[in-house]
Amino acid sequence: MNEHEKINYVELPARDIESTKHFFTNVFDWSFVDYGPDYVAFSNAGIAGGFYRADLSSSTENGSSLIVFYSDDLEQTQAKIEKAGGSTIKPIFLFPGGRRFHFADPNGNEFAVWSEINS
Repeated sequence: MNEHEKINYVELPARDIESTKHFFTNVFDWSFVDYGPDYVAFSNAGIAGGFYRADLSSSTENGSSLIVFYSDDLEQTQAKIEKAGGSTIKPIFLFPGGRRFHFADPNGNEFAVWSEINS
């Protein structure tokens, strides 16, 4: 359901649409719908969105927003990410309220995953 003046959709760059679909399906169980060779929409991610073909990538180092996932088992999620071709770019660290790490998807886009301290 669309909500007035609430974030509704997010779009991210991807050099390789097929590897993007493979990565996010295997790690996070996302679903995809292709809209031509240069765009794919995703669902089952907590928010709807899409990837558009681009040679750019999104990272906090270049001023990008950071999309943060939640995990009940931080180490297990990190292992899934690395097995699927992602890379850890900031190892697990503590922050007020939890622990998290940052990773890059196969396109170089930066994301983070956090968990409560007691998990």
